[in-house]
Amino acid sequence: MFPDLPPNPPVLIDPLPYESRLDARPLSQIDLVVIHCTEVPTLELSRTFGERILYEGSGTGNSGHYYIDRDGRVVLYVQPGRIANHVRGYNEHSVGIELVNTGRYPHWRDSKHQAMDEPYPEPQIEALIGLLRQLQAQLPLRHIAGHEDLDTALETAIDDPAIQVPRKRDPGPMFPWSRVLEATGLPRLVP
Repeated sequence: MFPDLPPNPPVLIDPLPYESRLDARPLSQIDLVVIHCTEVPTLELSRTFGERILYEGSGTGNSGHYYIDRDGRVVLYVQPGRIANHVRGYNEHSVGIELVNTGRYPHWRDSKHQAMDEPYPEPQIEALIGLLRQLQAQLPLRHIAGHEDLDTALETAIDDPAIQVPRKRDPGPMFPWSRVLEATGLPRLVP
């Protein structure tokens, strides 16, 4: 059914401290996978951001479910049976996969630093395709999307209040969409 795919990558389970406080959900309601990039330079810094409590009422923060480092290492921070906070309006029925990539770091809202020009290394993309294949066997996935497809809001640039910049641009122009779509057979959801 699929072209030659890389093997399923091993997944290191390293739950965030607040994982059990995230709302539970049946796996049957997950029909979307959202691809992100961390927009920070390391997996360790991504973890630091993920552990931050941003929602005092629930004692939780923002995080994807899976993180894939540049070397292809896959880490699970939030089980798919929990609703992670990774994309506005789509969390209840999606799984978030974060790819370690600098993106616009550390100038996310500076209008002169909006380029996202770090390529995604081959081991990272192979691990992503392998993980997507695993998830397709476990979940009723029907679509795949980029964070940039689903969160199209603009924000005021920090260097010029007359300029608006995208709130989210990930996974960005270096992401190999055609390869991932062909390898998984999942259609890209662009609302």
